Amino acid sequence: MDAPAQGPDGSPLVRVAMIGQKGYPPVHGGIEKHVAELAARLPAHGFAVEIYSRPHYSSLDGDSGLPAVTVRKLRSIPTKHLDAISHTVAATFDVLRRPAPLVHYHALGPGLLAGVPRWLGRRRTIVTVHGLDWQREKWGPLARGVLRAGEWASATLPDRTIVVSQALAEHYRQNHHRGVTYIPNGIVPPPRRTPARLGELGVDRPFVLFVARLVPEKGCHLLVEAWRRLPADLRDAHQLVVAGDAGFTHGYADRLRREAPAGVLFPGYVTGDLLADLYAGAAVMVLPSSLEGLSISLLEAMAAGRCCLVSDIPPNVEAAGGNAELFASGDAADLGRALAALLRDAPRRERLGAAAAVHARAHYDWDRVAAQTAALYREALAGSSRGGPKSI
Repeated sequence: MDAPAQGPDGSPLVRVAMIGQKGYPPVHGGIEKHVAELAARLPAHGFAVEIYSRPHYSSLDGDSGLPAVTVRKLRSIPTKHLDAISHTVAATFDVLRRPAPLVHYHALGPGLLAGVPRWLGRRRTIVTVHGLDWQREKWGPLARGVLRAGEWASATLPDRTIVVSQALAEHYRQNHHRGVTYIPNGIVPPPRRTPARLGELGVDRPFVLFVARLVPEKGCHLLVEAWRRLPADLRDAHQLVVAGDAGFTHGYADRLRREAPAGVLFPGYVTGDLLADLYAGAAVMVLPSSLEGLSISLLEAMAAGRCCLVSDIPPNVEAAGGNAELFASGDAADLGRALAALLRDAPRRERLGAAAAVHARAHYDWDRVAAQTAALYREALAGSSRGGPKSI
């Protein structure tokens, strides 16, 4: 049996197991970032965090380096269709032999098992829905069906359900007639900085930035096509930096690199100070996605004061709050038109960037996210097995 977790003052902490993320520390991925930011803050609210990790994502196992945060590395079947669910099964049955009264699942697929700790271990369970994963283009009919079942499970099986956007809350309201708790993603307000390391990536002129996994629903192919259509003078004067890499979508990523015109840089995943330099230095940050929960990269770019150009899907419109340029989702020609107009209009870029920073810092904050999540944990622990009415 694991020793009781304690806070800095020696008081006991309530354990919460995080299942569904790829692991820790967050190398890439919005869910991994979300879990890491919660883990850094939840001990201050009385909760010790155990993060289940997949070995192909991170070698870390045991002490995370953060107070009251432990990483538990378990094997998975590292294929496109079995990686997440095999790891979720292993983590779910591992947590049943540990003293964690709360089990917090992330995403629809892992949420399929949210009933198991409740039924077999009398644990309270939470599911956070980060997006409607069955809509992702990479899935075939069988996988889509399983993930749609995960959506039903996320509304039915756990003691509480969290969604990260108002658009998702409305979806659950209309399709499942159940209340959910809206707790968005957050940002850490970045300090003002002068980009100093961009030369390491080959950046030598003003640039347009894309930050996301290279999967079809993030829309990088639309941006590359729009870049190809830009007037020659704009392409010659700017670079396009694609910061991201494949996620079981190597064919798509390889095709992007092969078909991209001159002036497009593919540095792979970029993190830490180098990513902060990209946010600080970009002329325009572009998010051309067709599917989102609530994009952390968009929030971070806005918080850094970047002018953002985003597809007009509801989660992006919600995050932007009227402080970004929009284009018609899926329309490369409209994206190219809007991008060219912004690159020729520095004053508009400045105005949008300044307004975006104010909006993001006022509405999205990881400290507030952690406090709201901790409050929901306490509510679940104090309530009946299914709890009282959920927030909508």
